[in-house]
Amino acid sequence: MARADRRAHGLARVAVVVRAGAAPLWWCGVVAAGVGVPVPGITGRRIGVLAAAALFLVTAAVVAYRGRRRYRTLARGAARAGRHDVLQDRAVTVRNWRRGHRWWLLVAFAAALGSSFAVPAAGGGLLAGCAVGLWLKSAWLGRREREADALLWVRVDWLGRRGGRPAGKAVKGYRSTGIAAGDAAPGGARRRTAALV
Repeated sequence: MARADRRAHGLARVAVVVRAGAAPLWWCGVVAAGVGVPVPGITGRRIGVLAAAALFLVTAAVVAYRGRRRYRTLARGAARAGRHDVLQDRAVTVRNWRRGHRWWLLVAFAAALGSSFAVPAAGGGLLAGCAVGLWLKSAWLGRREREADALLWVRVDWLGRRGGRPAGKAVKGYRSTGIAAGDAAPGGARRRTAALV
């Protein structure tokens, strides 16, 4: 029988990693769309806005449903986190993701702005759709966590250099803890604490 790995591993919440990019993508998309709407572009403003709305809806659906089978497989095989594992704070996980993707976000924002000269607001709609899709995926993970009464965690060293692939090929499995562990609620949002009286 193989010896258990008793080394301490840093664990990040899966749902927190998933939703870490939602807010910056949303604001990049909203700003890019807002700046792009006054630009007539090649297609004209009306067609551009309609294209942005269509891209928003399609992208949100694709991002929300993409990879769910992989998440289910990893969640079913989740092992209980050990006492040697270290649970990473939500703020640290979010900061690591955003630092690792800051240049990608900048390029995506610039591309969305540039696309307005061809199809007004379309690039912004695409980025905003990605953001909503990530929020929907994290909400879906939150429902799974509540149903299983267990939070899902992934080893930090498996997330990659940019810290953002919670269901990538490098991830061998998830760890699980009780629903009250860590500082993030099911789905990865900030945990609401009861007011002191």
